[in-house]
Amino acid sequence: MRIAGKHRGPGMGLLLLATLLLAACSRPAPPQPPLPPVLVVHPEPGAGAEVAAFAGEVRAREESALAFRVGGQLLRRYVEVGDAVRRGELLAELDPGDLRLQVQAAQAQQAAADAELARAGAERARFARLAREQLVSRSALDAQQAAYAAAAGQAKAARASLEVARNQAAYTQLRAPRDGAIATRQAEAGQVVAAGQPVFTLAGAAGREVAIALPEVGIREFRVGQPAQVELWNAPAQRLRGTLREIAPAADPQTRTYAARVALDDAAAAAVELGQSARVYLAGGDGAQAALSVPLAAVQRGPGGTTAVWVVDPASHRLRLAPVQLGAFGEDRVPVLRGLHGSDWIVAAGGHLLREGQLVAPVDRANRPIKQNPPKPAH
Repeated sequence: MRIAGKHRGPGMGLLLLATLLLAACSRPAPPQPPLPPVLVVHPEPGAGAEVAAFAGEVRAREESALAFRVGGQLLRRYVEVGDAVRRGELLAELDPGDLRLQVQAAQAQQAAADAELARAGAERARFARLAREQLVSRSALDAQQAAYAAAAGQAKAARASLEVARNQAAYTQLRAPRDGAIATRQAEAGQVVAAGQPVFTLAGAAGREVAIALPEVGIREFRVGQPAQVELWNAPAQRLRGTLREIAPAADPQTRTYAARVALDDAAAAAVELGQSARVYLAGGDGAQAALSVPLAAVQRGPGGTTAVWVVDPASHRLRLAPVQLGAFGEDRVPVLRGLHGSDWIVAAGGHLLREGQLVAPVDRANRPIKQNPPKPAH
């Protein structure tokens, strides 16, 4: 005898399983745990590197003083300081009145010269016909030939004068020679400017550099191509890569310093603005391979018994174990001879709790997060 309601077929089991699955899917996903903070620092120059710091200013690699090729009264200007301009864009304009009159005068002179050339040509043809009939002397024909040549020269000179006048009139418009930004302005509308007098300074769009002054003492310790680190005044915890691009061959007669330019890498140049204050760090001696140093707590055991440090990618916030070659250990720091760059962010402590590829929240010694877009944790 069967008891009603006690029998459950396979359909009932499937229905119960589907209900449980739907209930599990409808539950909200558990909140993601916050990323663990890690203290990160830049490697510092070693004790023997003799690093010197120089104050500087971010400048454009190409800076051009823009001026009119003719003088006149500045009628109007179309750009302000800080405006981005494109090559060929109209920047300012002089009053073209007098130069337009010069063009009209040159046109009249050319018309007169062309008319005289046509008359001389007709006279030469007439005298040539008369000479063939022996009605005029050979000397008279030669005189007409010379008159025609003189008229042709006058017409050519008139055409050249007209082209010069047209060019002069076109020079009343000042246009940008390349893409860039207006860095300074030296003239205002209504002002009378001379030919060659600077009106704007154009900072080219390609390349950014830091202008510094190197002291006369020890100038031979620095060389073109030497790596440098640049620290912006408004971002003291971040150092950008650069290269000493040029050193002036002669010292400034007043300051007794040598003007130098430190070119920023393309990635670093995108993070700076013109006119920013910066500090440039250059190593003395050979300067090229000066050792960096890291805290002892940053050194980790790598694969196969090697030494390594944790490096944080500031864009993705992921960890990477970078093998390094170390020098002699000091009391609290150790020099890194190979494997690191001065702009790398390394974990200064607690590395034994981390793992390869882990997402972290890097902070500096003031507990400020590194300014990059925070990543989304992987599900």
